[in-house]
Amino acid sequence: MSDTKDTGDKTIPVERKKTLSLSRGVEAGTVRQSFSHGRTKQVVVEKKKRRMMTPGEQAAAAKAEAAAAQPAAPQQPKPEQPKRPPQQNKQRHGHGSSSQQGRQRSGGNVLRTLTADEAAARAAALRDAQVRAVEERKQAEIDAKRRAEEEAQRQAEEEARRKEEEAEAKRQAEEEAKRKAEEAANPASAPQPEPAPAQARAPARAAPSSAPAQPSRPAAKADESSERGAARPAKRAPAKPAVPANKPAPRVDDRRKSKLTINSNFSDDNQRGRSLAALRRRREKEKRAGQQVVREKVMREVTIPDAITIQELANRMSERSVDVIKLLMKQGQMLKINDVLDADTAQLLVEEMGHTAKRVSESDVEEGLFSATDNDTDLQPRAPVVTIMGHVDHGKTSLLDALRHANVVSGEAGGITQHIGAYQVVQNGQKITFIDTPGHAAFSAMRARGAKSTDIVILVVAADDGVMPQTKEAVAHARAADVPIIVAINKIDKPGADPNRVRTELLSEGIVVESMGGDTIEVEVSAKEKTNLDKLLEMILLQSEVLELRANPNRTAEGTVIEAQLDKGRGPVATVLVQKGTLRVGDILVAGSEWARVRAMLDENGNQVKEAPPSKPVEVLGFQGTPEAGDLVAVVENEGRAREIVDYRQRQKREKASITAAGTRGSLEQMMNRLQEQGKKEVSLVIKSDVQGSAEAIVGALDALGTDEVAARVLHSGVGGITEADVTLAAASNAPIIGFNVRANKQAREAAEREGIEIRYYAVIYDLVDDVKATMSGLLSPERRETFLGNAEVLQVFNISKVGKIAGCLVTEGIVERGAEVRLIRDDVVVHEGKLATLKRYKDDVKSVESGQECGMNFEKYQDMRPGDVIECFRVEQIARTL
Repeated sequence: MSDTKDTGDKTIPVERKKTLSLSRGVEAGTVRQSFSHGRTKQVVVEKKKRRMMTPGEQAAAAKAEAAAAQPAAPQQPKPEQPKRPPQQNKQRHGHGSSSQQGRQRSGGNVLRTLTADEAAARAAALRDAQVRAVEERKQAEIDAKRRAEEEAQRQAEEEARRKEEEAEAKRQAEEEAKRKAEEAANPASAPQPEPAPAQARAPARAAPSSAPAQPSRPAAKADESSERGAARPAKRAPAKPAVPANKPAPRVDDRRKSKLTINSNFSDDNQRGRSLAALRRRREKEKRAGQQVVREKVMREVTIPDAITIQELANRMSERSVDVIKLLMKQGQMLKINDVLDADTAQLLVEEMGHTAKRVSESDVEEGLFSATDNDTDLQPRAPVVTIMGHVDHGKTSLLDALRHANVVSGEAGGITQHIGAYQVVQNGQKITFIDTPGHAAFSAMRARGAKSTDIVILVVAADDGVMPQTKEAVAHARAADVPIIVAINKIDKPGADPNRVRTELLSEGIVVESMGGDTIEVEVSAKEKTNLDKLLEMILLQSEVLELRANPNRTAEGTVIEAQLDKGRGPVATVLVQKGTLRVGDILVAGSEWARVRAMLDENGNQVKEAPPSKPVEVLGFQGTPEAGDLVAVVENEGRAREIVDYRQRQKREKASITAAGTRGSLEQMMNRLQEQGKKEVSLVIKSDVQGSAEAIVGALDALGTDEVAARVLHSGVGGITEADVTLAAASNAPIIGFNVRANKQAREAAEREGIEIRYYAVIYDLVDDVKATMSGLLSPERRETFLGNAEVLQVFNISKVGKIAGCLVTEGIVERGAEVRLIRDDVVVHEGKLATLKRYKDDVKSVESGQECGMNFEKYQDMRPGDVIECFRVEQIARTL
């Protein structure tokens, strides 16, 4: 093999005429294994050769293993054999025999020099190992310092414990001396066995802990043994194994020195002391006894409402509920903690337990809800609240649209207003709040509610129609609310308009306009042509200046719920007209039997506002339930007060409903007796509406339809869509469901189909009222109307076989018809009323017999006819009745 230059090429030298192979580092062989039933198996066994390393290689390998053991250290290459001298390289490249000998010396491995990268990696590994060694040395120093601190802390604890035991021993010695002194003073007492001296035991226990650690442990143990021997010569402590010098000396206690047996316990020389646990329990008991102070009972003034639970009463007295129940049991009452007590029983309990009772009414919870009148210095001018009222279709909403430059009429079903709308209009920099009310007869409660919460009423009268029933009603509402009226004569642009007719007809209602010498302002307007609208606004502002409308904005808000509804996405929503103070987002307000934390407020344009000053109508979001229209609104200080007021009002509402239901329902026997006496039929209905005002108007309109014979019974009226619960309620009474501007959800529709319940939808209130009226009319019994036909006199009675008795009669008046109703009159007394079965003229059957002719008559199910009787013939008609 020719010589090659040392260029870094990794060439494997081989001998001529030999197979190229690598020497194996292991020795392999086969072993035969024998199993049961004569089974055998050939197994290959390998034996690895152990590599001999020089001391330098061992050190490098140890450093590499230490580097690999570090978790954060990068993986280092395996250590390689050290470089060989250059002479060996020359021999390996120069002569084949030398290379063969080298392979034999190295066990078949080819030796080579390290490359520059490998040398750099090895140097980096060595540097990392040195850095880690320094870090380990620093960590060892920190651990040693920490152990020293722990040892110092432990010794301090031992010293404190030793002092505590010395104090305990001293206290026991004093008690012993005191006892001996008492025994010496009282010689009659029997002598007691002499206890072990505590003074001797205390130093023995304290010596090991107080003495410093000695280098030689056996010497310390010898001292301990000698001290114990001095204290108790009859006993010897058992030998203990030696303790390493680095561990602290354990605390030696003579109370743990031996096993407790019957003989040792009852022997005279045994003076066993208290255990550590017993001493600890005794000290804790004394400490607790020192802390237990007899508390003086505090007498309280307990407020007692009309009804209170046992738990609440005990809380107000700061007593245990168990004690209150025990006191009731002594009085013969077995009650639970949640049972309700009346005011008299609660007062007896309070006085029995030593407290002072203060009786209050449950309605006192509402005291201070609506504050007193504001000072004149705090009042500021506010916008007037104007309500537009009048007959249906006289143009109230159209007039408001013209003032607002909006179009609300197009959004109303049937072109009539069925909700209360509140808006604000700006005129000459001054705001005017308008409230639009429905004019339909069913919305009388809405008009009354609008008149109560307003400052000025605008009475809209159509010039071509004049004063109508709802116009008169609006005048009555305005006078009841004691608010001024401004007459707006609308539709003056129509051909048949006659404003003077309106002025004249208003005189009959006691309204005298200014043009006729009165004090009521009237303005001729046209909502369609927008005529004289500015003049109307000026008259409103003029009237508000005369009224001097003022309010205090710097106080808690008060107002009125104009309208309320249940919105699918926003929950219960109430339109609130603020009358006093300023309503802000986050306020807690109470409206009737519901309360709310104001989550958001929206104006008439749907924009969010942060606060609402006086005379500002806003939609309030955040109610727990839907309030009723017309409820008064007041802001309270916290949520607890709101819940208390609402709970009281809801309880009052339930009690009132239960009393009403008990009066109307009663027992089954009472109900049947009322039905027999009255004979009234009822149409059961379930009503769901979009807003509270509409539901109220529908219920009122249906109640007005009732008569002595038939009436509409509203099982439930609510706000929101038709739900499955409504269908279940309707199915229980077999009642139809009426939806006014609402729809049923999928589950409700499926349940209605399954139960066979009819759901009717309406958008106009008078369509709903007409349909219910027609249904109620169908339950009325038809009217029975009689029509006189004629009279006949019985001349003779014939008895015919297979037929019965037949009366020979002479028709004296009118006409007699077969199948008509007849009355048999004898001596001016009706003895029979029935139907004419047979009518014959001679031997022929005829339909009718006229006056002056003779005929034969036979009655159905009656044979007692006599000569001289008068037969009255008449026809009965059934005529359907309507409400």
